[in-house]
Amino acid sequence: MDHSVTSTLQSHPLQAQDYKTLALASLGGALEFYDFIIFVFFSTTIGHLFFPPDMPGWLSQIQTFGIFAAGYLIRPFGGIVMAHFGDKFGRKKMFTLSILLMALPTLCIGLLPTYATLNYAAPILLLIMRLCQGLAVGGEVPGAWTFVAEHVPPRRVGLACGILTSGLSLGILFGSLISTAINMIFVGEAMNTWGWRIPFIIGGGFGFLAMYLRRWLKETPIFIAMQQRKSHESTQRLPVLTVLIYYLPQTLLSMLLTWILSAGIMVVILMAPIYLQQQFGFSATESLQANTCAIIGLIISCTVYGVLADKFMLGKIIIIGSMIAVITIAGFYFSLEHHAELLFITYPLAGFGVGIVGSFACFMVKAFPTAVRYSGVSFSFNMAYAIAGGITPLLLSVFTNLFSKLAPAFYVISLFALGAIIGIILLINKHITKEMT
Repeated sequence: MDHSVTSTLQSHPLQAQDYKTLALASLGGALEFYDFIIFVFFSTTIGHLFFPPDMPGWLSQIQTFGIFAAGYLIRPFGGIVMAHFGDKFGRKKMFTLSILLMALPTLCIGLLPTYATLNYAAPILLLIMRLCQGLAVGGEVPGAWTFVAEHVPPRRVGLACGILTSGLSLGILFGSLISTAINMIFVGEAMNTWGWRIPFIIGGGFGFLAMYLRRWLKETPIFIAMQQRKSHESTQRLPVLTVLIYYLPQTLLSMLLTWILSAGIMVVILMAPIYLQQQFGFSATESLQANTCAIIGLIISCTVYGVLADKFMLGKIIIIGSMIAVITIAGFYFSLEHHAELLFITYPLAGFGVGIVGSFACFMVKAFPTAVRYSGVSFSFNMAYAIAGGITPLLLSVFTNLFSKLAPAFYVISLFALGAIIGIILLINKHITKEMT
């Protein structure tokens, strides 16, 4: 890191400009995350409308999740390209471009004709829009973490990453609230005709608003200082190659943490409402209301763990937080069969447990130096999310139907146990996060 910048920023508290940056970055990230995940909240309706009516429900659901997964599979390409130019020419430009690339296809999904009108062209167009969304979000999340981490004092990086991750979670909350309202207002043919379109149109419109607001963001002082010193010697090759050659351990650990993050967010938060309906007979409204409570727990927890990551050793925080996640997630899933009345207690607690992922970003941005930070975080995050995010919905859908309805529980619990092991590794190898300290 640039030590001349560090020495002046090391200990001062967050200032008005820092909070402005966090607010604008979180707002844009929230809206972009909303645009990306609203798809899963309406996957049942989308599967019904965009595939042949005589197709078995389970098959259309799997194909819908396949299109959802395609957005994850394309993310590494978008992330690597945006991160490359972000490391070369600045974070702000790519940070603003990503939200435009998300808003357009989200709006288009809300306006797409269905299978009844276009036949097989309808799911193909849906897939193309989903791929465009994946390209955009591949640059957004790593770019947002990098952007805010380089704007705040080094001893406030955990807080900044925690707040931003909470902001991203706010996008999920917004999606859940919109989904709950739409399911309460529209039923039957009204939902199939145009009710499902409203969330996508709203998301596209707010995306353009967020892009407009980001005009007031400034380039990060750390990146400007690096440019002024002409310190690009280490990035004459492609930044991503520098990452893989010199920072492979950090990359692998970041990928494992992303795998855990993806499981917590996708399985416990995004997929759970449909899971509750299909496997345990909860109504759509009840499932989404409980989901809203869980997301609130997640938002609070991300910020709490971000604050703790600044005050205590990151490895210890990850160990403790991961074990809390194991306990709360187990309590949620294993209580569904015989203690369904506890849903509004166990599910919010599980959401709070998942919030340890708010500290994972703190590790990622500290693990890589300024010259390749965007590329390092982007490659690690997007490659892992593409693999885990791409196959998780399909695998769990199959395993749940063929083996056990508790398959999601065993999957997520195992991964958060892995998180505790990674925390131990970080305690043993303290030098891994030295780049930003």
